Amino acid sequence: MDGATFASVEQRRADLRFPFPKKFRERLTGRTVTAFHRRAKYLIAGLSSGEALIMHLGMSGRFSVIAPGEERPKPQAHDHVVFTMSNGFAVVYNDPRRFGFMDIIEDGSASENNRHLVNLGIEPLGNRLSGSEVARLLANKKTPLKSALLDQRLIAGLGNIYVCEALFRARLHPERLAGSLDGGEADMLATCIRDVLTEAIESGGSTLRDYAKTDGTLGYFQHAFRVYDREGGPCTAPGCGGHVARIVQAGRSTFFCERCQPVQG
Repeated sequence: MDGATFASVEQRRADLRFPFPKKFRERLTGRTVTAFHRRAKYLIAGLSSGEALIMHLGMSGRFSVIAPGEERPKPQAHDHVVFTMSNGFAVVYNDPRRFGFMDIIEDGSASENNRHLVNLGIEPLGNRLSGSEVARLLANKKTPLKSALLDQRLIAGLGNIYVCEALFRARLHPERLAGSLDGGEADMLATCIRDVLTEAIESGGSTLRDYAKTDGTLGYFQHAFRVYDREGGPCTAPGCGGHVARIVQAGRSTFFCERCQPVQG
């Protein structure tokens, strides 16, 4: 997408989670993508107009990329936006639940200061994530550890699955007070967050229901889950002998081993 121009934009409905911005098609058509990057769970395309297109997939949104010369599939009921690019690629946004959204901000050079990104925390795979930084972010917090890690204002982009997996590897109970970690535990947690995310990326993500990559293939990290969605099953830690439990925190399922992850601190 970087360096290509929007040859045409097909918008098939007026809104997703929020209404599309005014003159959405007109503000994109003929504009060139000058930069393309990710921030937390947002995709950001800088435009030659000086604006920036910000996209969020929500729970069920996905982009399918059709290469030049490929036959375009028949339009699906939930194909809401189609970008046709000057390099021959087509990008189709499909979102059955419509929890995703797209927005255009006027000053793309100040994208970090817009309402979507201004309160986001550090990147979990960025250089700032370290044991000392995790300890600083969680210091004195009385919220459960898992809830704190899902707070996008602290660490941006962590989701429910990967927090469960990281806490299991770090041997930390999800209901512990976030501010109770000592330095060694914070170091271990930072390492486990990086390891889990790196392995997930290398496996193409996790396909649980309708997730697929841009070429339509599935992710395979779910086959490497050590704790998530394994309620009642044996703990995967060598020699543990315990079983995976499930609790609900803030409406989200949490999976952990009561033997490997004791409440303490």
